Amino acid sequence: MIKLAHYKTIVVSDVHLGTKGSKAKELVRFLKKNSCDKLILNGDIIDAWQLKRSGKWKKKHTRFFKVVLKMIEKSNTSVIYTRGNHDDFLDNVLPLQIGSLSIQKDYVHYSNGKKYWVLHGDVFDSITTNLKWLAKLGDIGYTFLLWVNKIYNNRRVKKGLPYYSLSQTIKQKVKSAVSYISDFEKTLVDLAKAKGYDGVICGHIHHPSIVNCNGIEYLNSGDWVETLSALVEDEDGNWKIVYYTDFLEQEKEAEQKLRPKKMDYNLKAAQLS
Repeated sequence: MIKLAHYKTIVVSDVHLGTKGSKAKELVRFLKKNSCDKLILNGDIIDAWQLKRSGKWKKKHTRFFKVVLKMIEKSNTSVIYTRGNHDDFLDNVLPLQIGSLSIQKDYVHYSNGKKYWVLHGDVFDSITTNLKWLAKLGDIGYTFLLWVNKIYNNRRVKKGLPYYSLSQTIKQKVKSAVSYISDFEKTLVDLAKAKGYDGVICGHIHHPSIVNCNGIEYLNSGDWVETLSALVEDEDGNWKIVYYTDFLEQEKEAEQKLRPKKMDYNLKAAQLS
């Protein structure tokens, strides 16, 4: 299998394995085609809340962990898994180190002279922290919104149209949601600055972003339910957001470049025979 790119670091979060909305299959495809020295799984990888209520574990969810283990064994990738609010069951085993796999509450990522604070982000959500029952009630409404999103996109597929996150569009137009995202970013930046970090890397709110605020880098990896995005870092310490839709275009271009070579090889083989 041809690798499209190698990164110093790949960060993914909010995969929500065990739910119908999880795009585990797409994430597996992304990880198979891209390699990295370090893979950070930044919380809500497994959705224990949904699994307890009505979720279902599928083969594609298991396949995700098989790919991660293969990255450790075959490519010597270091994997850091930080717990989120939906996989808070990990609190029972934290901290845990098994070879190149580390499970932690939070993590410090050093890169090119900079120090990044890596955490899921839910600990600063007062609703999730102090009123867990209300957070779970909101989770039910969010699940319904994702169900509507799935039906909407099934119709788009039939019309030959690309994936479109209806739920993300709705959230971005609701003033309270926009305000919450802004407050969330500011809170994390202020805390990171107070702790002496150069940047903060998080997830939780399903809103990918890279911004510089008061000299502090704020990076959010997004999710693999709605936006299908990841943070990637090159060898020089530069970060960017990679969307699955862009990855598919990159994959298509690579296959088109490879196709003429395959045709030439087949032609030569036919001539020799």
